[in-house]
Amino acid sequence: MRELTRLRQAQGLSLEVAAQRLDFSKSKLYRVENGRSRITLDDLEDMLDLYAVRSPQREALVQLGRDARKRGWWTAYSDVFTGSYVGLESEAARIQVNAHIVPGFLQTEDYARAVIAATRPTLEHSEVDRRVAARSARQKALFGRDVPPEIHVVLDEVALRRHVGGAEAMPAQIAALTDASTQPRLTLQVLPFTAGANAGMDGEFVILTFPDPEDPPVAYAEGLMGDVYLESEEELDVYNLAWSHLVESALSPGESASMIRKIAKETR
Repeated sequence: MRELTRLRQAQGLSLEVAAQRLDFSKSKLYRVENGRSRITLDDLEDMLDLYAVRSPQREALVQLGRDARKRGWWTAYSDVFTGSYVGLESEAARIQVNAHIVPGFLQTEDYARAVIAATRPTLEHSEVDRRVAARSARQKALFGRDVPPEIHVVLDEVALRRHVGGAEAMPAQIAALTDASTQPRLTLQVLPFTAGANAGMDGEFVILTFPDPEDPPVAYAEGLMGDVYLESEEELDVYNLAWSHLVESALSPGESASMIRKIAKETR
């Protein structure tokens, strides 16, 4: 929404100052102003307050914000995708994942159902099914793009060994990973048990990089208490260093594919 940039500048506010007053990161405000991220109505209202926008222009911009949000495929699952991550993922040119379980965009339905039910034990069966459907839609949207993102996953061996979803679900999931390892824009490396202590042990994380070089990368971590987005240069340096160590510690893509095939035979 370029109009938001004009309104900010009309108030004499730099990107840095406006972001600080809105309690945004600088990169978040940049992406909103350049149409890189979908804006929530609450965030839009806060921006309009800061920029002293009055009616009728205010109502017109709020309606424009509503219309912009409807354009994202994930709005059909707004009850599931409550944060901004899925919007960022849909814009990313490169996705780097440190994973201790199979990443959502590579999960089979049975595996996804087991993970969701275990990590969200308060959900009703219908709510679990709804989240599984949303995850499936996310996969189709991600890999169905005209130019899919480059994806690089470092997957802990524990994800291949832990039986999730029962005797039938796990072989299917391993088979899906075997297929995924052959995809041209997807690099899959296994971090073996023999790697010992490693840079990814503190928890899973994702690094998203965007097509526009002026649009800074984002590191993302998800937990039971909510989502964390890390965007400062110092924070990104920490995650990029951890990522480099993980890639060096992991098996090569070829060795990883061999391990996955070996485990696939064991789970049949």
